Amino acid sequence: MELHHEFTVPVPVDDAWRALLDVERIAPCMPGATVDDYDGKTVTGSVKVKVGPITVTYRGTAVFEEQDESAHRMVLIANGKETRGQGTARATVTGTLAERDGGTAVSVRTDLTITGRPAQFGRGVMAEVGDKLVGQFAECLARRLGEPTERTEPSEPVEPFQAAQPVQPAQPVQPVQPVQPVEPIDLLRTAGPPVAKRVAVAVATAVLALVFVRIRRHRHA
Repeated sequence: MELHHEFTVPVPVDDAWRALLDVERIAPCMPGATVDDYDGKTVTGSVKVKVGPITVTYRGTAVFEEQDESAHRMVLIANGKETRGQGTARATVTGTLAERDGGTAVSVRTDLTITGRPAQFGRGVMAEVGDKLVGQFAECLARRLGEPTERTEPSEPVEPFQAAQPVQPAQPVQPVQPVQPVEPIDLLRTAGPPVAKRVAVAVATAVLALVFVRIRRHRHA
């Protein structure tokens, strides 16, 4: 299926271009995604998707096949496979950036092929889910681009030699805060009540059909 999304960020196009290539910086804005490694071209990580009571995790890589800075165009090819199943996901993502009213308009075209449990939702539901996820990503990205960048403080001047000071008692070590787990993309909740209702009706119909078939088989037996 082919999906198309657009959003704007309130920074010049060159700043937006650099930000979108700074994967570690924007990774927290990607719903359900965890980045394990990035070498400037290849991203290794995982994406969690929740389908009702079931959580599906895809692990794989995404490779920047094209990074045309002069045209502000990038092409990303991603491949993933379920960690506990046979489902797969493949996407070719083409992004283009353009100046617009002092900000940057970002156009994203995605050619997505997915198998396994999430595929049951079909193009319509996936498109609506994609719209909301891209909206969340754009809002998060805009906030991050508005944050001041870290500056390196100038080093302190070297003090002249002084006599050794008495050793101070060691301070207690503060416990390390645990890393918060990444929340999976909840397809039903993200799609919203109308879509979730349609999916629930479809699932209920499929279950009733299965029960009916089994009853008929039992009677024939």
